[in-house]
Amino acid sequence: MTAHSDHPITTPPRAPSPVHGFGTLAVHAGSPHDPSTGAVIEAISLSTTFEQTAVGKPVGEFEYSRSSNPNRRNFEVMVAALEHAKYALAFSSGSATTATILQSLAAGSHVISVSDVYGGTHRYFTQVAKAHGVKVTFTPEIEVDIREHITEATKLVWIETPSNPTLRLVDIRAVVSQAHEHGILVVVDNTFLSPYVQNPLDHGADIVVHSVTKYINGHSDVVMGVAAFNSEELLKRLTFLQNAIGAIPSAFDSWLAHRGAKTLHLRAREATTNATQVAHALEASPHVIAVNYPGLDSHPHRAIALKQHRNGMGGGMLSFRIRGGHAAAERFCQLTKIFTLAESLGGVESLVEVPSSMTHAGIPKDQREAVGVFDDLVRISCGVEDADDLTKDVLQALELAVAESAKLGNGSNGVTNGTNGY
Repeated sequence: MTAHSDHPITTPPRAPSPVHGFGTLAVHAGSPHDPSTGAVIEAISLSTTFEQTAVGKPVGEFEYSRSSNPNRRNFEVMVAALEHAKYALAFSSGSATTATILQSLAAGSHVISVSDVYGGTHRYFTQVAKAHGVKVTFTPEIEVDIREHITEATKLVWIETPSNPTLRLVDIRAVVSQAHEHGILVVVDNTFLSPYVQNPLDHGADIVVHSVTKYINGHSDVVMGVAAFNSEELLKRLTFLQNAIGAIPSAFDSWLAHRGAKTLHLRAREATTNATQVAHALEASPHVIAVNYPGLDSHPHRAIALKQHRNGMGGGMLSFRIRGGHAAAERFCQLTKIFTLAESLGGVESLVEVPSSMTHAGIPKDQREAVGVFDDLVRISCGVEDADDLTKDVLQALELAVAESAKLGNGSNGVTNGTNGY
């Protein structure tokens, strides 16, 4: 179709190229020294309100902490710098970030999304957005068939790259080129890679979102989200909603996330090193059906990784299909000694889970399997422990799980819970 062809949009100009490298920005962006004490680390501003010298004339730039807070503002400045954005807005969770962006769309709007999207995003699209009149179409090959799904009502394209949990990659520029012809904005969920490995705005995306809970914070002690972009129009729309809806992070969470992000480059590099070694070991194992990891040459979208990711890095996330069905997958997660069976990802500690029964249980089985989320799929988040220890742990658990499954006759029973963590 040629919907919106009379109203194409131009990719907003990106922020000026940073003078300093990523590590320097991570440590110093949004981190001014205290002018009165010289403290190199910012104080936590817990005040909910700020003095005004006259009616409507606050002492500084802050009036009320839902609208803006010093710690949240500093965190947003830092994320904007790391994502090569002019602006960033923080929210109380990654899900709240998604909800706020979708809330900016009028009733009757249409969204195109990749099929293998995070279970919580799928839940929001199919159950919440639908309730306020926003329709979402899912497609497994968005670069190929995006034009088939565009209608007069299409306002947004939603991408995860890599996707969760099958680690499929999307060529951001290819999608942006088609969407912008029709006046459609493109949002990229960059949670799986972090700003260190990939910067979607550099490839033409309009908005990049993160569950800050994951790599940006990196220590499994904050629930938070963020969106970054270059458009002043988006700044006005999303700032209004941030304040009006009020799904904002606390000052303490903002402070913690900012502190965590100062070591993002170190953690992301180590996680990639670890995941690469674990992925190679799994790929060589006779107990594994297939490995999904963008850092492997065998990955079907390896060329995209080389183009979009810093130094072709694969990131710290991978998934694999284990021989022995769901029973073996579940047992594997119980037999690891260093990897913890838990939802979430991107922390300093390594985690393991079974998406079909945990993070993606809310998605109907036929839809899950259509995009590769089988009952025997195991998802791994590699932390920053020693790579050799992680590899040994995975291989011993794999050996035992498959052997036990064979004795039990390859059972496939599993508990189906609601979609919770990422």
